[in-house]
Amino acid sequence: MKTNTATAPHGEPTSPLVASEPNGRDSDDVDWWRDAVIYEVYVRSFADGDGDGTGDLAGVRSRLDYLRDLGVDALWFTPWYPSPLADGGYDVSDYRAINPAFGDLAEAESLIAAALSRGIRTIVDIVPNHVSNEHPWFRAAIDSAPGSPERDRFWFRPGRGAHGELPPTDWVSNFGGTTWTRTTNPDGTPGEWYLHLFSPEQPDLNWGNPEIRREHEDILRFWFDRGVAGVRIDSAALLVKDPALPEVPENPAPGGHPNTDRDELHDIYRSWRAIADEYDGTRVLVGEIWLPDTERFAMYLRPDEMHTAFNFDFMSRAWDAGELRSSITTMLAAHAPVGAPSTWVLSNHDVTRPVSRYGREDSAFSFATKRFDIPTDVALGTRRARAAALLSAALPGSLYIYQGDELGLPEVEDLPPQLRTDPMHFRSAGVDPGREGCRVPLPWSGDRRPFGFGTGGSWLPQPLDWSGYTVEIQERDPASMLSLYRSALRIRRDEPDLGDGGLRWLDGEPGVLAFSRGDILCATNLGADPVPLPAHSAVVLTSSALVDGLLPADTTAWLRPL
Repeated sequence: MKTNTATAPHGEPTSPLVASEPNGRDSDDVDWWRDAVIYEVYVRSFADGDGDGTGDLAGVRSRLDYLRDLGVDALWFTPWYPSPLADGGYDVSDYRAINPAFGDLAEAESLIAAALSRGIRTIVDIVPNHVSNEHPWFRAAIDSAPGSPERDRFWFRPGRGAHGELPPTDWVSNFGGTTWTRTTNPDGTPGEWYLHLFSPEQPDLNWGNPEIRREHEDILRFWFDRGVAGVRIDSAALLVKDPALPEVPENPAPGGHPNTDRDELHDIYRSWRAIADEYDGTRVLVGEIWLPDTERFAMYLRPDEMHTAFNFDFMSRAWDAGELRSSITTMLAAHAPVGAPSTWVLSNHDVTRPVSRYGREDSAFSFATKRFDIPTDVALGTRRARAAALLSAALPGSLYIYQGDELGLPEVEDLPPQLRTDPMHFRSAGVDPGREGCRVPLPWSGDRRPFGFGTGGSWLPQPLDWSGYTVEIQERDPASMLSLYRSALRIRRDEPDLGDGGLRWLDGEPGVLAFSRGDILCATNLGADPVPLPAHSAVVLTSSALVDGLLPADTTAWLRPL
């Protein structure tokens, strides 16, 4: 059994990447990532260990047995670094420390080791496109003159117009509005502008500067030395910009967009892969890559680049048999030439929860269509979310679960206006409700708020009816969403044909997705009426009860073939 015996930069011994009993896997399984079940932890909202109303690492550690019993192989932590939280932690001010509200570096190292002792690996979030405007580098840049080395770490430019009053380009921010903010000189006069593809509190780094590459390679080693099994790369297709800063053409050529999916990115990720491969055990690189071109998407997954990337296409599709089959077929075909497994995800910390999304007339997901007061049938959405959970868990590749989806939590849409802090809300002039609705702290136990989240309230209020969603309640109910997830993940682990591998589509009724994974048949009825089950010898698991032997609408069944 291999261990990582490297030493951390300051001489501290690292946590060896060895699990005593890794949920039924060999601890030195180099292919663990190909069919892993990975659970996303949004630390601030998972569990509060010190009673201050904010989730923390102590809270996560106290719930590790819950995560083990759920059946997950790895935890992905959204940024746990020091941050002003202008964008939920994705505005990082120090990549080598822990946000004091969450704990400290020693606690993080202990958590990594404690999780691994239960067979659960750790993946941390790396945010390479930008830093916080409170990062020491950006403070130094603001205090330095135009053309200085400090400013060369970022994208400072003079403005257009007679007096530089217009931004350098007309690029549109991912959060809406302009991508440029003007600085003020020491004498009070207007100064240069700086680039931020997201909010003004997140200035973009200049990846044409070799210092930026060295810094991030150092950050990778820092966390690998502490035993993490991988990194999730935020906004992975946005790092490199055309130094000429041209306007975005109407139809950019492949690799020709001035700030997205540029060919120079691949050299960066090849160097990151080389660093990951220096370590014993597979340290995975997982990219957040939103690209409509599947061939360009797959280029990031060549054998010397990333291991996997998030498949957002499946998550974005409507609850429709044709839509979902098209997505599954397209994404499996895109991954096949590079030998990478697909990932399957129903939601994350940015996306409307499945229970609410699937209960709407338009059940597809798009940031452009997020609005307040969209009519939602939660009962319908819950039924479909259960079916979607079994469908996605049966597909080839790895599976991601966002915290709380295993409890069937709905989106919280009536948060007090004064508690909304998401830049997507404010930069849309209040049209977009923002992303806090899927970030409300989890309910663990009891019939009163904060439902076992901690002893001191919660940073966002939970709905009063969440007493019916607690882990405590659902553990006692064999028909609950939590029981369904536990059963599905246990079967998925025990069945050698589930996870990584092939898929064979079966002919079926209109509106039904049916496929074979060796000794498991999966059938999902997305139509309006009950339909006969595919020929089978036994029923393994269903998302809802069968009716007179028929598969009801919005239901998935796992079956044994004849």
